[in-house]
Amino acid sequence: SVQLVESGGGSVQAGGSLRLSCARSGTTRGNTRGNDCMGWFRHPPGKERVGVAGIYTGSGRTYYDDSVKGRFTISRDNAKNTIYLQMNSLKPEDSAVYYCAADCDFPPATGGAWLRWPLNWGQGIQVTVTS
Repeated sequence: SVQLVESGGGSVQAGGSLRLSCARSGTTRGNTRGNDCMGWFRHPPGKERVGVAGIYTGSGRTYYDDSVKGRFTISRDNAKNTIYLQMNSLKPEDSAVYYCAADCDFPPATGGAWLRWPLNWGQGIQVTVTS
């Protein structure tokens, strides 16, 4: 099975930065169709879980939701089986539980639906931005 372990969350003032990390281990089971898509989702209180960034770790192709474009950067280190989310210019509305996800397909364009909802999830990590 696949394990995803997030780290790097916490509390920061508006305008500040945080960097999330997600280390992947294990393999997809049996007939489960895994791939090299990984991403970051966030789930604010009382709202739906939304995919904010995605990356195909093989090609490096990336995706960003409009709400984070220009402020967040997703990257990968394939040697460490780890992806990162660098979050700059943070706003209070960025506060949420952030989840690392894997084995997915993100939208071909911003604002579209994820073509395949992730098969694997991390445990989630809290990010709080204070004004």
